[in-house]
Amino acid sequence: MGSLEFEKTAIGWAARDPSGVLSPYTYTLRNTGPEDVQVKVLYCGVCHSDIHQVKNDLGMSNYPMVPGHEVVGEVVEVGPEVTKFQVGDTVGVGLLVGSCKNCRPCKQDIEQYCGKKIWNYNDVYTDGKPTQGGFANFMVVEQKFVVKIPEGMAPEQAAPLLCAGVTIYSPLNHFGFNQSGLRGGILGLGGVGHMGVKIAKAMGHHVTVISSSNKKRQEALDHLGADDYLVSSDTEKMQDAADSLDYIIDTVPVNHPLEPYLSLLKVDGKLILMGVINTPLQFVSPMVMLGRKSITGSFIGSMKETEEVLQFCKEKGVTSQIEMVKMDYINIAMERLEKNDVRYRFVVDVAGSKLDQ
Repeated sequence: MGSLEFEKTAIGWAARDPSGVLSPYTYTLRNTGPEDVQVKVLYCGVCHSDIHQVKNDLGMSNYPMVPGHEVVGEVVEVGPEVTKFQVGDTVGVGLLVGSCKNCRPCKQDIEQYCGKKIWNYNDVYTDGKPTQGGFANFMVVEQKFVVKIPEGMAPEQAAPLLCAGVTIYSPLNHFGFNQSGLRGGILGLGGVGHMGVKIAKAMGHHVTVISSSNKKRQEALDHLGADDYLVSSDTEKMQDAADSLDYIIDTVPVNHPLEPYLSLLKVDGKLILMGVINTPLQFVSPMVMLGRKSITGSFIGSMKETEEVLQFCKEKGVTSQIEMVKMDYINIAMERLEKNDVRYRFVVDVAGSKLDQ
């Protein structure tokens, strides 16, 4: 590649405005520092939060913006102080590329809760350069925020685990729901939800998928291995299932009522929010009080948990269900994702898209 002293050019697909339409964009990578690795991007998953960002749904977008935070690639260059990786390693990069390293969350190895965390795109790095994501041919990332993909794991399969997978694994691990014999609910069967079913089943849980319609019943039960399926508008079945679940992982990324799902929880059950929603959610307090229930949230996972979920999925044979696309299809993929028309995660074949030609 060139020496460490010189900036390199990267080619990605960027949004220029809140229309969210992506098109080719050439920019310079920041210099490869002493503890940095340069990664040639092979694959990158497409997450619903990418839509929020490119369309400025949260009112904090900066353009041009190259999205993509489920990045799998090959190390092509390492800084002189890099100890974890060598050229040729297959590695992953998730949503974070920096943190302060001194605050309480950082010292507890939960750097995803650092107040000064740096996103892998739509942010500014410590050198003042904008960060850009994995819908590009190269990235430069500090070694702390890079993980090794386990040997034998297909790289395209690993991509969704770097966000969707660890987003499910982290709360199950943190709240003590990583033991067998529990009864869990997965609300919403999109990219994160389908990983929720697979990971919870691999942990030995009885898993109920909760959805707004019957259209995914067969997929949930026959293909993903869920044990039960509830349609939230079926009042009778919802009442029959009251007080039956230890936890519900709520992956729905749009505004929705919480009361129907709180009623499904046992005493001390937890409703764990994961969908990024920019309008207030509502519930009546007795739904929580009369069962000592908790409404809580969880945000992706730590670097340690990212390594753990990759190893867990390899050992348990857990794979994600993906639809592979090339970069020139990305705008259609985003439109389809917004309509929930994907089973269950788009993964962009970045290397195969030959962005530099």
